[in-house]
Amino acid sequence: MTKLVKKIILSGRISLVTGLHIGGTNSAMGIGGPDATVIRNPMNNEPYIPGSSIKGKMRSLIEVQDGTIDGVNMGVVKHGPSLSLSTVAARLFGTADLKTNNQQASRLIVRDCKLLTPEESFLNTDLPYTESKTEVVIDRITSAAMPRQVERVPATAEFELNLVLNIFDTDNEQELIETTNRAIKLLEDDYLGGNGSRGYGQIKIHIDKTEHRTEEHYKNAAKKTI
Repeated sequence: MTKLVKKIILSGRISLVTGLHIGGTNSAMGIGGPDATVIRNPMNNEPYIPGSSIKGKMRSLIEVQDGTIDGVNMGVVKHGPSLSLSTVAARLFGTADLKTNNQQASRLIVRDCKLLTPEESFLNTDLPYTESKTEVVIDRITSAAMPRQVERVPATAEFELNLVLNIFDTDNEQELIETTNRAIKLLEDDYLGGNGSRGYGQIKIHIDKTEHRTEEHYKNAAKKTI
């Protein structure tokens, strides 16, 4: 039985260098609204960054750099996440190989990122907290213009970032820390969300605080709470 040794808490911010589009539902948009909307918190209408978007991109970038993308046909996904624990991506992000029962829970937790930038900073935007960017596709034969509008969170907006790295006694702690840091750097030099090849989604990640919480930390916290 493996034992949890510690939790490493990484706290910081994500700053948008260029506009960010992570798609939401278009069900609530009326006539004249954007063709592609961003995901929003239904409680306060603020855009946010899903933890799954960050974690999925971090994992895929590690697998692309290491050349460990799985080629097995998993339903409709022909090139999915690495399934073998011989890869560092699987050891950090987890795997669920149902065929061989070779499974390990993810060591990394990525929280949803709430908006930090105050509402008054968005007074000049087209929509609440966002901008509507018009893009035009040109028909190569007829030269007809086919415009569409994409909703983006504008550049300079900031989101809260919180990562939790679980370290078990069977893990190589240094390897997991280094891989997490490598994924962060790769993400900064790539893009988050959609339309990255057209300039969207460039981000800067700031880690403001790192805290190692051991078993003793939680035992002491429990005593104080009681």
